[in-house]
Amino acid sequence: MSTQPSPQLSPEDYLQWETQNGVKHEYSNGQIYAIAGASDAHVTLALNLATLLHPTVRQQGCRLYISDMKVRLEERNCFYYPDLFVTCDPRDQETRLYKSFPCLVIEVLSPSTEAFDRGDKFIDYQSLESLEEYVLVNTRRQRLESFRRSSSGLWVWQAYSPPEDGVELKSIGWQGHLSAIYEDVTLEP
Repeated sequence: MSTQPSPQLSPEDYLQWETQNGVKHEYSNGQIYAIAGASDAHVTLALNLATLLHPTVRQQGCRLYISDMKVRLEERNCFYYPDLFVTCDPRDQETRLYKSFPCLVIEVLSPSTEAFDRGDKFIDYQSLESLEEYVLVNTRRQRLESFRRSSSGLWVWQAYSPPEDGVELKSIGWQGHLSAIYEDVTLEP
């Protein structure tokens, strides 16, 4: 992400500007940040996850969104474009440009954004009371990390990597295999 020289924008001005702009930008406290394109591994991982998760999500009456839908973090004055997210909250059907109540957010890591995804972005996402699980997917090795909110409000970390193949996303009741998530993926150096 790189900052664009711009005056401070209100969330409403950002939403209006974003609909007229051909390039996606995330928003944080009045500033906008361009989003770079993704690698083959990144796109393939996101597609595999969307394909694998969609039947479970649909069966639950929830919605799965990919990287072209924003999540609004009102308390933090941010809009982010997660790689994937799931919402089961009917209030999210009331807005067409963004959603505010995801239960699951998945970010596929890129070398240029990994520190932000693990750090400040995760801290911002924690402000969402609806968020139960935050998942990071590695593009350099077969590794998926899940951060789950416990009943006491603490975030519990769990990693999945070979030789174990089973993966569980508890927020949506999905169980699958690391090998399916990484199918056709050429890992990045």
